[in-house]
Amino acid sequence: MSAGSRLFDLLLRASPRAARERFGAGMRYGWARDLAEARSRGRRAVAGFWIVTIIEACRFAAAERTRGASLRGSLTIDWRDAWRSLRAAPLVSAFAVLSLALGIGGATALFSILNTLAMKPLPVRDPYGLLLLDQGSWTNPIWEAIRDRQSGIAAGAFAWAGDRFNISPSGAADTVQGLWVSGSMFEVLGVGAEIGRTISPADDVRGGGADGPVAVIGYGFWQRRYGGAPDVIGRSLSIERVPFTIVGVAPQGFFGPDVGRSFDVAIPLGAEPLVRGRDSSLDQRSRWWMNVMARLRPGQTIEDATARLRAVQPQIRQATLPALRRAEDAAEYLAAPLTFVAAPGGRSILRPRYERPLTIVLGVVGIVLLIACANVANLLIARATARRPELTLRLALGASRWRLGRQLLAESAMLGAAGAALGVWLAGHASRLLVAQLSSVSSSVSLDLTLDPRVLGFTIAVSLGSVLLFGAAPALTVSRLSPNDVLREHGRTGSMDRPTLVRHASVVIQVALSLALVVAATLLTRTFVQLVSRDAGFDRRGVLLVNADLSRSGVATAALGDALQRLVNAVEAVPGVSSAAASFTTPVAPAGWNTPIAVPEGSPLTRRERMSWMNAVSPGWFSTLGVRLVAGRDFNAGDRHGAPAVAIVNRAFERRFLGGRPAIGQIVRRPLPGRAAEYEVVGVVEDAVYRSLRAPMEPTMYLPLLQADDTGPVIVLSLRSQGVPPRVLVKSVAAALEREQPAAVLGFQTLDEQVQTSLAQERLVATVAGFFGGLGLLLAAIGLYGVTSHGVTLRRGEIGIRMALGASADGVIRMIIARVARLVALGIVLGAALSAWAATYVRTLLYGLEPRDPWTFAAAALLLTVVAALAAWLPARRASRIDPMQALRN
Repeated sequence: MSAGSRLFDLLLRASPRAARERFGAGMRYGWARDLAEARSRGRRAVAGFWIVTIIEACRFAAAERTRGASLRGSLTIDWRDAWRSLRAAPLVSAFAVLSLALGIGGATALFSILNTLAMKPLPVRDPYGLLLLDQGSWTNPIWEAIRDRQSGIAAGAFAWAGDRFNISPSGAADTVQGLWVSGSMFEVLGVGAEIGRTISPADDVRGGGADGPVAVIGYGFWQRRYGGAPDVIGRSLSIERVPFTIVGVAPQGFFGPDVGRSFDVAIPLGAEPLVRGRDSSLDQRSRWWMNVMARLRPGQTIEDATARLRAVQPQIRQATLPALRRAEDAAEYLAAPLTFVAAPGGRSILRPRYERPLTIVLGVVGIVLLIACANVANLLIARATARRPELTLRLALGASRWRLGRQLLAESAMLGAAGAALGVWLAGHASRLLVAQLSSVSSSVSLDLTLDPRVLGFTIAVSLGSVLLFGAAPALTVSRLSPNDVLREHGRTGSMDRPTLVRHASVVIQVALSLALVVAATLLTRTFVQLVSRDAGFDRRGVLLVNADLSRSGVATAALGDALQRLVNAVEAVPGVSSAAASFTTPVAPAGWNTPIAVPEGSPLTRRERMSWMNAVSPGWFSTLGVRLVAGRDFNAGDRHGAPAVAIVNRAFERRFLGGRPAIGQIVRRPLPGRAAEYEVVGVVEDAVYRSLRAPMEPTMYLPLLQADDTGPVIVLSLRSQGVPPRVLVKSVAAALEREQPAAVLGFQTLDEQVQTSLAQERLVATVAGFFGGLGLLLAAIGLYGVTSHGVTLRRGEIGIRMALGASADGVIRMIIARVARLVALGIVLGAALSAWAATYVRTLLYGLEPRDPWTFAAAALLLTVVAALAAWLPARRASRIDPMQALRN
């Protein structure tokens, strides 16, 4: 390339892009011809050609830069004028920004939670290479069988299980979020330690490794408990009254493989016998309590890993076969396939429970945002209409339509930016508040809600979409203005011009969306109310629950019954306690126990229908919890080991398994491995909820606590208070139990709190849907008021003429409300169709209601009609007071 050509390229690269394209395009057509002609004339002609070319390129580049600076200056003027215009109407601007902020903030908050639960990968090395062993929980023998064969399956594997650990060395329990982990977990995940070291395979041996029982604590726990002290390494931490040595602190941001659950303390699986003693689960083939995850080799696929696992499945299944009651159950266990599924987002028990409800609520918030956008569009169209004389005058003086439209778009963009900024701030607080609603006294939920690119992109997309929705309409009105309009007096009052049609259509859409919103919110709120007020068969008020763990008490199994009775007697003697009893579990508790019931040959009952819930209770438990005894007797002190086996059943059990015959005296058989246990029914109680308030009343069989062999050392004491709130009794009850059994680990919760915890999903959905349903209704009312008020202003002269010709004030009110009523009626019809279509998506969240419940539709339509009538009546009443002479004079 010649020096001239290089200089020409340099000039083009130095000029703005538009200049390069325009100048370069021109030169492509004439430059080569002119250069060839100059060369034919000699060196002087070539030199002159290059001089002229350079001068022209410089002039062109300078002109383009001047034009670009002029454009930037024009945009600056647009933003300045937009700010002045919005500042001139502070109430309107504040309403628009707040409406958008609530919609954008609510949508961002819910999307942030959904993103964390379902889309966000774990903060570990290469999360997309992680696999989860599907089909739920697994036994430790299965894990050990996989661990011994992992080299032929994947790059590595680990197991873990969540738990609650008591770290109090004595007295009342101080529980934290715990994690049982195999020694390979941190290595497979690629997670190091903030300080110290992580748990290794050498630590994961029964009884502890060379360093004894060790623990790794979470970063948050380190900050809260130890103030971030670096000398925490080597300190002793009591876990279930067993000393563990802290060897490391997990890095900040690492919460474990369970999304929604952040661990405080992680200890090796091999230490489990030290903690649980004779109740250890490591060798139990029927104790399903842990999860298994693996990592793919480089280039390996999920299908290949699953195929390798299936190849060793027969050995794994055969080596871990539990003691099953029936041969067909064993065959089913051996044939059940082991499958890996992709798990970049880890595992979460919250994901299947809340993903659909939160998605539905996100749709509710999206409807609110649409209503807010319609409202803001109406406001901006009204302002553009009011500014028509100004805009047409500017057109007449030479301003372009693009210039005016650009200014209106700048106002819309400024409102959208302000709404988005405030919405992101609100989303941060709202998301934390929503997550707090998911937590309970016994279980805290922790989600990483930091703003990531996915959430940021969602917020930007929602904000831009909102600006386009409400900003396009006022900008389009400018394109239809004519300079001749400046000669007309305030435009065409009372005519159905295009902006008016757009605003009326917006009102119809708002009413339709609001009706769908109110219907959904009403259905979800009624579901929560029905569940809270449901007759559950027990009295949850005034009951204190004490979880007592006697595994460290040293009491022999044979003497456990007497020890339990002494605990019941001790708390019953506490002032303020009217009655007390013990049981294996309590209503709507996480723990459950079910068993098959023997039925006659040829029974039509399916395998699932042959199952019954079980509970083991002490005498007085039914009266303490308010479960009514309808026939027979309660358990007594004589119902213990060595006495005839007895049982109490509920009415649902009587109907299903006893064919409606009187239950008293009947013999119930319960299949056990190698034998069948027989119980004589001595009492019948009313049905009571066992696991969930959503579930129907199911068959339940109660056994005497002193005859049950399957309950273990952890029992629940139920205390009914008399004259005082149950929480007031905690200290005195704890002191009484500590005197009787110092080694017992105690946890306290009221039965009402336990019920409220079971309704966390319904409460969250009802609260959020109810709030945004009310907000949507309010926004629709404000939008309707604004359209009606603006219409009255535009038709002021017409109304004045009508009143001057004899129209009454009531007639004017009826005329305005009749016009509004037509819009509302059309909106309700469209909204009813939309609600009927959308209601099916909330079917799974409802209880005791049909998605198309006619009373809910009617109530929502009536409420919307009343609100719309009030919103229209206020400007109509103002119109009825117009002075005809003043209106005609204006």
